Amino acid sequence: LKLKIKLLFDYPSTLHIYFLWLWLHFTAQFKVIGPNHPIMATAGEDIVLSCHLTPRISAENMEVRWYRSHFHSLVHLYRDGDNQNERQMPEYQGRTEFLRDDITNGSIALRIRSVRPSDEGQYRCFFRSSDFHEESVLELKVAGLGSTPLISVEGHQDGGIRMVCRSAGWYPEPKVLWRDPSGQLLTSLSKTTSQGANGLFETQNSIIITETSNQNLSCHIRNTLLNQEKESTVYVADPFFPRVSPSAVALYVILVISFVLIGLAAF
Repeated sequence: LKLKIKLLFDYPSTLHIYFLWLWLHFTAQFKVIGPNHPIMATAGEDIVLSCHLTPRISAENMEVRWYRSHFHSLVHLYRDGDNQNERQMPEYQGRTEFLRDDITNGSIALRIRSVRPSDEGQYRCFFRSSDFHEESVLELKVAGLGSTPLISVEGHQDGGIRMVCRSAGWYPEPKVLWRDPSGQLLTSLSKTTSQGANGLFETQNSIIITETSNQNLSCHIRNTLLNQEKESTVYVADPFFPRVSPSAVALYVILVISFVLIGLAAF
């Protein structure tokens, strides 16, 4: 061992080559850094996912792959200085763009156009050089803020008026609330929610109001992920409520008395 050390220091060129090899070996390694928090995207809009290398070395001649849960569930692939998307998943075809303006500094990004609820989840940003590879995981969340609620009168029911609140374009499934002017919650009659082919939710919620209850009410639809809501207010005037005419009441009373008298006479 002493002889080997002596020879190593006796021949500076050998020592220089050894340290050069060490330097090349360790500098060839890198880390991939992505956002340390979930990225929020609005359904229907574009989103940019970014990541970079540390140290800031060029990735121009590397393979850069964006994929989902499996290595071959390809979202976008950059290799040999160009995009290679022959095996790209069908749902991303024509919707991705590789942004490489700062690739010489190890920084890249992926634009996804017209985000859908199905795009929600984990993405992996993968770099591979000739002798090393590393990746980072990103989390994408999708939210949809739907249309302003539409309140309609659906007719008379159970001595009152049945009101229906409708809205579409929400993600995730929204929360629907009826409130009176003081902000107190009102009990709804029924709720129907459906999810369209685009992944967005449409909701329909009904309530019955009577003349004795508060005729001024509002429908609130909230996206709990964005902590935002939309609302509509309506006032139902007295003439809309079902009424019984005095003559009908008198006729009903006369009929009841008549049946009672007939019953007594028969007895």
